[in-house]
Amino acid sequence: MLAVVCVAGAGACAHDAGATARWTAAIDTVGDTIVVRTVSGRVWDGDADLVPEISIGVLEGEDPYMLGSVTALAVSRAGAIYVLDRQVPALRKYSADGIHITDLGRSGSGPGEYKNPDGGLAVLSDGRVLQRDPGNARINVYGEDGSALGHWPLPSAGGFSTSRKMYTDTADNSYMMVLLERGVPVTQWRYGLARIDGHGEHSDTLIAPTWDYERPVVSGQTENSSSSSGVPYTAQPSWAYSPFGYFIGGLSTDYRIDLMRTDGRVVRIERAFEPSPVDPAEKAESEDRITENFRDQFPGWRWNGPPIPDTKPPFRSVLVGEDGRIWVLLSLPSQVIMSIAEAVAEEQRTGNRPTRFREPAAFDVFEPDGRYLGRVDVPEGFSSFPEPVFRGDHVWAVARDSFDVASVVRYRIEPRPR
Repeated sequence: MLAVVCVAGAGACAHDAGATARWTAAIDTVGDTIVVRTVSGRVWDGDADLVPEISIGVLEGEDPYMLGSVTALAVSRAGAIYVLDRQVPALRKYSADGIHITDLGRSGSGPGEYKNPDGGLAVLSDGRVLQRDPGNARINVYGEDGSALGHWPLPSAGGFSTSRKMYTDTADNSYMMVLLERGVPVTQWRYGLARIDGHGEHSDTLIAPTWDYERPVVSGQTENSSSSSGVPYTAQPSWAYSPFGYFIGGLSTDYRIDLMRTDGRVVRIERAFEPSPVDPAEKAESEDRITENFRDQFPGWRWNGPPIPDTKPPFRSVLVGEDGRIWVLLSLPSQVIMSIAEAVAEEQRTGNRPTRFREPAAFDVFEPDGRYLGRVDVPEGFSSFPEPVFRGDHVWAVARDSFDVASVVRYRIEPRPR
């Protein structure tokens, strides 16, 4: 079955000046897969920008506002912001307006303390805060007031550190990445998500999606060591877990995102795209940097993989909001941020070769039924690590200014004037 659907603020499709803003899609059902392919337009009146509303982080000031290495973010339903700064380490709570309220726990192994915390952080609907603590092989549980409420054991396969966020669903289950088996080479690791209910019971382990694809690599090897690196700007898989209880993901060879629903059906989101070029100088810089790194380990090393492609894949990663919306981080043409002369001067000053190119960030945003809402451009300094929190018309993310000072920013999605 094939249908063409047009969505507008009111009325049917019309050939007028405003029609280009309307979202038109071809919907095709093939077996258990519903393909929703955006043909043109968007649901929103126009594209949008992220506009900062509040910022937490200063170059100099009180300790709770001087951020170092932020590795996890979480936001309560009431808007309280939880920030894990691994450099301290400290798990800090701020009000919705960015005022420091308290710190939760501290470094150590006692009740409420943590050792080498990673990216696992979540807030349940009742305000309880969950913190993944692999150094102590547990999940710390805190009250809304910051008090230590106890801890839950990590699943048996979960005692390793990961930057992957802790997901939650609408039933207050939490999900954390685990290794499905141990004792195999790193290149053969398979991952899953352990489901933990609201009482700390490990109820199930879900196998993460995989794709029949082997990313191109370059490698080096001696009798005592080996190393490999992916070829820049080649396709790679990306997945996330929806609060509605299913995996979302895709392989970036094509603009194709699958929502693997619990009823056994798949909603496949597709959209036409124009590949972004890789600047020849950017390609040469990437190859030189990788070659230099390998030759530090393997003298005389030569490039032994496929060449860096001339175009980028359609997207870099697939993320999901707490409202179930899909945020696709796009691949875009890189910008030159430093001339060759400036780069030479910087390398002489610091001893490190700077990067002359920076890829800006922008997202395509979709509803879980496949409707394309529009594109959101983000300001300079916005970081997709740790994974931002997306909820409705707001985004919470880490940003860095021109002095490399980190801050946690709450942004508002604001339509761009037409």
